[in-house]
Amino acid sequence: MERFVDLIHKKKLGRELSGSEISYMVEGYCNGSIPDYQMSAMLMAICFTGMNDRELTALTLAMRDSGSVSDLSPIRGIKVDKHSTGGVGDKTTLIIGPVAAACGIPVAKMSGRGLGFTGGTIDKLESIPGLRTDLSAAEFFQAVHNAGICVNGQTDDLAPADKRIYALRDVTATVESIPLIAASIMSKKLAAGSDKILLDVTTGNGAFIKDYEQSLALARKMVAIGTNAGKQTVAQLTSMDEPLGFAIGNNLEVKEAIDALHGNGPDDLMRVCDTLAAHMISLGKEIPFKQAETEAKGAIKSGRAWEVFLSMVEQQGGDTSYMEHPEKLPAAPVTIEYRAKEDGYITSMDTEGFGVAAGLLGAGRSRKDDPIDFSAGIVLRHKINDLVQRGDVLATLHTSKKELAEAAAGLLDGCYGFSDRETEPVKLIGDVVR
Repeated sequence: MERFVDLIHKKKLGRELSGSEISYMVEGYCNGSIPDYQMSAMLMAICFTGMNDRELTALTLAMRDSGSVSDLSPIRGIKVDKHSTGGVGDKTTLIIGPVAAACGIPVAKMSGRGLGFTGGTIDKLESIPGLRTDLSAAEFFQAVHNAGICVNGQTDDLAPADKRIYALRDVTATVESIPLIAASIMSKKLAAGSDKILLDVTTGNGAFIKDYEQSLALARKMVAIGTNAGKQTVAQLTSMDEPLGFAIGNNLEVKEAIDALHGNGPDDLMRVCDTLAAHMISLGKEIPFKQAETEAKGAIKSGRAWEVFLSMVEQQGGDTSYMEHPEKLPAAPVTIEYRAKEDGYITSMDTEGFGVAAGLLGAGRSRKDDPIDFSAGIVLRHKINDLVQRGDVLATLHTSKKELAEAAAGLLDGCYGFSDRETEPVKLIGDVVR
């Protein structure tokens, strides 16, 4: 094997690394034989010169194999996993997981905690009193067998190379690299063990990648990795140019997910969930998308998806009385109304700004060990192209302290754009990459 400095030079010149060279890189960094300063140089070289699909697949598989790979074979049927690249108000897993399971797709999912604006799927679930996301393998399999779905927390040995490399990327300005983002996401998805993968790639001002073409490039890279690894993979681009739904924050989003499972969710949330669930069902049952979409809508209309959700909560130790009576969920002690400062149509929303404000209210965390206020967040009253008058309530802020609410309200002053005429509606669902 060449010296690692020679591999850095090779990649700096834009030449292709072999599979064995990439395995040597990942293994060497994990065992300490390759120091941080050399790996930093390699990451920067990758940022500048990129990786082709062969290299990228080799990197992803090496990262996957740095830890344990889940064996889901005891679960019958075609398991379909779903991953979102994140956004504001993104509670889709709570809805489409039960919908897919109600249509016969086993959903054995591992999810992570949120870092930033609001909690991740695991945080949202843990806002349900009693619900556990630290199930053993036996408990996990049993829950999927009984309910058709279980959403469990990621274990520390899931793609540990990704954790080490991401920590280095975070301090070397190499986070924003399409190949490295793709490898990071897909190493965990492949390690999770499902048979097929659905990717919800968010784009727009509230997404990690804001440029549409860059988001599409990421989707294509991840689909290529999944395909080359032998997993049928589909990616859908979803707009984050306004928050998804009206609720931002953990148990606030659970309440909105409950409404959606009863068929009463906001239009944008229902459209995205119908589409994502249809992709999962199409993959799992190998049926046309339109047929799968009809099944997805039928699962909600019939109440089957809601029953699956209740069963999931029960199997994971949650108190289902809070789901049947969501008004019982803990409420924030402080709420204030944020009102419009002028008349006009809402023509833009700084989605990331809403996320930052929700985090300030207590709905998110800056460090992974920070506590989360499950009742904190924002409930919107109006979205883009709504006509409002000065003094109308645009949002309600939920938090534990008045000073936090006032600070968050100050942030929202810069989150709305107004005009005397409507703007182009947000294109909610974009390209689908197969």
